[in-house]
Amino acid sequence: MERENDETGEKKAIVVGPWGGNGGAAWDDGSYSGVREITLVYGRCIDSIRVVYDRNGKPVLGEKHGGNGGYTTAQIKLQFPEEFLTTVTGHCSPVVYGGSPVIRSLTFKSNRRTFGPFGVEEGIPFSFPMEGGHIVGFKGRCGWYLDAIGFHITRAKIRFTIQVI
Repeated sequence: MERENDETGEKKAIVVGPWGGNGGAAWDDGSYSGVREITLVYGRCIDSIRVVYDRNGKPVLGEKHGGNGGYTTAQIKLQFPEEFLTTVTGHCSPVVYGGSPVIRSLTFKSNRRTFGPFGVEEGIPFSFPMEGGHIVGFKGRCGWYLDAIGFHITRAKIRFTIQVI
């Protein structure tokens, strides 16, 4: 686990993971204000992931990570900024005998809903639940598939309204 600092030196996000295999090349989308959308393409495993982040109220389209396979596409649209990701769970194992482990399934939980599971729930389970924080970026490894996944996390901002009577 490592911490990131913003321009002022203030601790901003913690980087955790990745979970999964060692195949493919490393990638890191970095930290943002939050996550707006996630697009997954999957079949027997998670073939690719692409995230739309938020940077100070504006959408930022991240790169697609993974291969061109898969036959099902899932699009997760969060009701940003009120809704944010708090938990990711999944499974990893090889898709072919003797192969390197890849991400086989993913389930996302927000402060409001659960999305998934997507893919095949086979192999070694992993879970990253968070109390009082949320996911603001993704990292991992990819080649033909999503080989591994990790996260940038930060404390959740508490929003409240004071009503004057």
